[in-house]
Amino acid sequence: MLEIIYQDEHIVAVNKPAGWLVHRSWLARHETVFVMQTLRDQLGQHVFPVHRLDRPTSGVLLMGLSSEVARTLSQQLEYQQMQKIYHAVVRGYVDGEDIIDYALMEELDKIADKFADTDREAQSAITHYRALAKIECPVEIGRYPTSRFSLLELKPKTGRRHQLRRHMAHIRHPIIGDTTHGDLRQNRGVAKYYQTGRLMLHASHLQLQHPVTGENLLLTARWDSPWQYLLEQFGWQGVVPELECPRPITFEL
Repeated sequence: MLEIIYQDEHIVAVNKPAGWLVHRSWLARHETVFVMQTLRDQLGQHVFPVHRLDRPTSGVLLMGLSSEVARTLSQQLEYQQMQKIYHAVVRGYVDGEDIIDYALMEELDKIADKFADTDREAQSAITHYRALAKIECPVEIGRYPTSRFSLLELKPKTGRRHQLRRHMAHIRHPIIGDTTHGDLRQNRGVAKYYQTGRLMLHASHLQLQHPVTGENLLLTARWDSPWQYLLEQFGWQGVVPELECPRPITFEL
């Protein structure tokens, strides 16, 4: 069952688990679990996609409960009237905040886009990032005797495919767990020493105007267990408290 973080008669938002596809795809014909179908069965009604999250990314996923509402929300997204906030754990030390303004070529799938036009200009892509925490760990993963990691807040100002993953790789701070644009040695090391093998990218917040009432909404999705486990090992509890999962209270006799 999916965690519903917001629902009314017009829209629904869930906390998408890492590893789930949003909808069926002929490129993944062997898969049997999808967000849209699961949510449809859970609610007992059709849902309509507004945006997508990559399969390994977790976090806020918004859908309309009618095609008209979904179309209105998609227009908000197209006109950059929604604010998305992500969190990521990356390789290396990152300080302060900055803007990455680096155009990206359209990333095509080798199979699905086999006949697509590859002679296209790079598209404008802008990401704001802010460092929240960093740590140096006494484990040798790469060529150095210690390993460094940072926790970042990421705000994409455009919506290119894999934009955050590609932008962080561009500034030499790839996201941990990124098997396409990341550092495979770092990924294996984090999985070995910290038992965390997922992509450390989470869609934490989505700010939008309600398509019917006009109300300003801020939707928030908490971190999952692998995220929380890694942050606890790094001593980053309390850095972003609104995203931490509440733990049951235990008493010692």
